[in-house]
Amino acid sequence: MHQYDLYGIGAALLDTEIEVSDNDLQSLGVDKGVMTLVDDSRQHQLVNDLKDHLVTASHACGGSGANTVIAASYFGLDTFYSCKVAADDNGVFYRDNLAAAGVSYPKALHRADAGITGKCLVLITPDAERSMNTFLGISAELSVAELDEEALARSRWAYIEGYLVSSPTGRAAAIELRQQAEQKGVKTALSLSDPMMVQLFHDGLKEMLGGGVDLLFCNRDEALRFCGTEELAEAAQALRQYCRAFAITLGAEGALLWDGEQEYRVAAPSVKAVDTNGAGDMFAGAFLYGINRNLGYQEAGELACAAAAQVVSQYGPRLRPEQHSALLAQTASA
Repeated sequence: MHQYDLYGIGAALLDTEIEVSDNDLQSLGVDKGVMTLVDDSRQHQLVNDLKDHLVTASHACGGSGANTVIAASYFGLDTFYSCKVAADDNGVFYRDNLAAAGVSYPKALHRADAGITGKCLVLITPDAERSMNTFLGISAELSVAELDEEALARSRWAYIEGYLVSSPTGRAAAIELRQQAEQKGVKTALSLSDPMMVQLFHDGLKEMLGGGVDLLFCNRDEALRFCGTEELAEAAQALRQYCRAFAITLGAEGALLWDGEQEYRVAAPSVKAVDTNGAGDMFAGAFLYGINRNLGYQEAGELACAAAAQVVSQYGPRLRPEQHSALLAQTASA
């Protein structure tokens, strides 16, 4: 008997989004369009240098895996999330935010250790691109101790955030989760998360993938870098040795999907993008909802593209709760 449709693992980060210009990025020395790991002092420096921008700042409970699991929860899945927060105000905020979204988590999350809950400074440029500077804080210490074997055993799917590859203990936890899921007959999904992670931790990601996951999420750039090619068709073929199905997001062009037998091209709705932060996370959450509810890959992909298009047309990495039900209604009537 399954209690959870989706068990996720990933970093717990408090996101702060700030609108900036390309000149701001250059003067701050921030790499555009990728996630860069920084220490606490560098993040404080960035916040101080951007103090004139803070009037436009917004805050949210985040982390790639959390965004995906929360989206899946709002769509209607029963979800569980393993992460690590510190015994600080941000840690309390984070737990409350998960609970408000209907996401269950290990009881141990209430026994937080001293430290700093992770923070991500997300800089949004006028072209809607997001550039992330992440201080992992106590999330860097996420380990196998944060896994809940009982909850995993009662889950249909396990979802692994690729960003965990940057932490030795996080990578070990991701590998252990995949192995336990395989032993328990739980399907596995993993996201490559970010082009910089692929570039810097290619071998670690291959280790996390093991003999292959049931479903792999990535965007075009991640797929090309991971497979060492400049051709999408070649990457799509090469990825098949690492998974039994995949979803490659293509931004405004939609997505390329493979269900293990057939490829599908799904178009994306035409929208004006203002903030691409969370687009891939939302796609994964909606897609996992779809296949959990027995939608075919084409239908699940259409829902996921519509959800991602909605999230990039507004600020912030997530949708309001009522927007999820509206998307489901639109999909059902299409």
